Amino acid sequence: MLSRVAPWLAFRKDGTQAGAAVRLLGAGDTGTLRDLARRDPVANVFILSHLESAGTAAPTAGGASILGVFDGGTLVSACWAGANLVPVELDTDLAPLVAAAAHRAGRRYASIFGPAEAVLALHAAMEDLGHTAQEIRADQPLMTISGTPLIGPNPALGFGQMADFDRILPACAAMFEEEVGYSPYLGGREFYSRRVKGLIRAGHSMVHLGPDGEVIFKAELGAVTSAVTQVQGVWMNPTHRGLGLSAGYMAAVVLLAQRLAPVTSLYVNDFNVRARASYERVGFEQAGSFATVLF
Repeated sequence: MLSRVAPWLAFRKDGTQAGAAVRLLGAGDTGTLRDLARRDPVANVFILSHLESAGTAAPTAGGASILGVFDGGTLVSACWAGANLVPVELDTDLAPLVAAAAHRAGRRYASIFGPAEAVLALHAAMEDLGHTAQEIRADQPLMTISGTPLIGPNPALGFGQMADFDRILPACAAMFEEEVGYSPYLGGREFYSRRVKGLIRAGHSMVHLGPDGEVIFKAELGAVTSAVTQVQGVWMNPTHRGLGLSAGYMAAVVLLAQRLAPVTSLYVNDFNVRARASYERVGFEQAGSFATVLF
């Protein structure tokens, strides 16, 4: 019978049952996980943001959990396992071990995202277990900026307000559908609506509404710690694209984000040349490479 403490069998690289082991992390692992993730506070901002908000590494009420990889009692890697898989300091050699644990959990995962090498190794292991990807974005520059943007900000951008939720939600849904190719409402409108409301309430939604109330530009801070924010959901209304406005809006995003943390980060598809050029105009520089696998 498998132990409750280590519910998945552990194997050495040669296949013998010993060495590195995977188990669910609990409240007592919080400090150790935080120390592990702080080795790269930019790449690991997602898990660090979760730890700051939840205060624990224990499974969430919604059913998400964190898999920890231990070697001789030392936590060496981890992986968030919720709607998505998010590796944390995951050595590529340990990816099959984590994939086996994630697979045995019996969940369906929407994506894997994070540092490219770890994501691609984890995807390869998940694929061996029958998880077929719909799309692989193998090269997504991870970019950061600290200090003053290189260009002036658009002063019209501000934090979203709950009074504007009915205008912000359709813009968020449009961005999501453009980015991943299907509606965020497929699993039910309520779940996605709660997510957008949560971002607005937290002060992590940024938007410019035109005179008629339409969203001209919007972005969110998808992950926030006291050291780093990660910008997500950048979207320009199609009627305002091609006018050279995006860099000014992004400069404003940086200044608003810097009220929360000194470093602003984001990751972008390598093929999105226009967006990358805009971010570079603002002063973002590449700090690493992410990848995203969509199932």
